[in-house]
Amino acid sequence: MTSRIPYRTLSGNSRLAGVMGWPVSHSKSPRLHGYWLAKYGIDGSYMPLPVEPKNFQAALNSLRNLGFSGVNVTIPQKEMAMPECDELSERARRIGAVNTVTFAKDGRMLGDNTDGFGFIENLRQEAPDIAFCSGPAVVLGAGGASRAVLVALLDEGSPEIRIANRTRKRADDLVAEINDPRITVIDWPVAPTALENASLVVNTTSLGMVGQPALEIDLTGLPPSALVTDIVYAPLMTDLLIQAKKRGNPIVDGLGMLLHQARPGFHRWFGIDPEVTQELRDFVLSPD
Repeated sequence: MTSRIPYRTLSGNSRLAGVMGWPVSHSKSPRLHGYWLAKYGIDGSYMPLPVEPKNFQAALNSLRNLGFSGVNVTIPQKEMAMPECDELSERARRIGAVNTVTFAKDGRMLGDNTDGFGFIENLRQEAPDIAFCSGPAVVLGAGGASRAVLVALLDEGSPEIRIANRTRKRADDLVAEINDPRITVIDWPVAPTALENASLVVNTTSLGMVGQPALEIDLTGLPPSALVTDIVYAPLMTDLLIQAKKRGNPIVDGLGMLLHQARPGFHRWFGIDPEVTQELRDFVLSPD
């Protein structure tokens, strides 16, 4: 007599979603969503969808016609998704990119950006006492991730945001586009005096990521109570976080941002607002 092995199958009513990009082989999203689908016993599937940029428009519309519930969109197609959507969330318009597309039952394509949501929810979960309005924030970087973080911090009531980027013009342009007097550009490299009285430091650059140059910053001017976070999660403990932890600052790694930003899409496509737990973190980081 053979023992029964539990397994999941799809039915004719399965809900389908996935992640579009070029490439997507590095994406942890299929593993993340697959965990939630199994945990909640949902009849559905989430799959990697590698699509070259030249085929993006046709592929996105094909998924709608095939009955998909929605897709995540990753680099380099976040900006390409915006004009394809029939309706954009306010935060997607302000951030200028779409990472979550929902195909409504009436045929409309709804675009959202959940990166800022993921950033804030990660900090709230890992540093529950955080008060975004308690002092200035220092944001490193002026790319797409930085824009999402800036919009989120403004919405949370941050009284002052200082932004620094290796190419100052890019930071100047970003600040001009957002057009909020609470944001000012500071010099790169960041001087210790620019960190004085800050309550939060955020690295949104790729510096410190595996295969990238290190992020070199002097934290001596930073108050010991200031929270330091890095959106990089490979490695989980970046040099910035190690340096901050050694001097006694509270730290939050970047993995939770990835996990929390996936929640709104999963909720819309599969009907459940999933939990981010330590078990999920361990599963996503495990090699198989």
